Amino acid sequence: MKVLPLLAVMVPVACLLCGCQSPPPRPPVASAAAHSTRNNCYSLLHQLLNDEKNVGLLRFIKREESDVKLLVKRIAANSAAGAALMEEFARHDSSINLHDVRLPRGKVATREAIAITKRKELLGETGDKFELNLLLTQAQALSYGWHLAMVGSANDAQPDRARAVAAVGKDLEGLYHEVIALLFSRTK
Repeated sequence: MKVLPLLAVMVPVACLLCGCQSPPPRPPVASAAAHSTRNNCYSLLHQLLNDEKNVGLLRFIKREESDVKLLVKRIAANSAAGAALMEEFARHDSSINLHDVRLPRGKVATREAIAITKRKELLGETGDKFELNLLLTQAQALSYGWHLAMVGSANDAQPDRARAVAAVGKDLEGLYHEVIALLFSRTK
């Protein structure tokens, strides 16, 4: 029975002498759900940016006003830079899978049908109608990309990369607002 009181005194003394400390905090580990969400968002964002980087090629087929042309060229350049950044991240981190689109077959088929319709509309239109339709499609794409970047970066456990992807989203948001302003100026 004398061992118990001795232990009761020795354990606190040992803790004081050893400097009982909590283990150092570990960096947050991404949950499987966050990792999956990040990959899915980054895949969809990369796919969108790859498509948008080619929007500037329309200037070789169609004629638009200089303000629309300049804005579309900036959208294409920002998209190309964003796509390259996503590819760079995937090269340096094997946990990033830019092919993790995971959309249901119905969604994929619907997206393809919309893309075909938009392509036909853009190639078949001229003048103001072409410019308005082009600006509308850009507004939709930029809003989608901006939000993909926002959600993807919020689910990225690597802070520097999350900030970089959030910055891509901010660029897309800024371009979105420029497109909307241009649309309003065209419809007055």
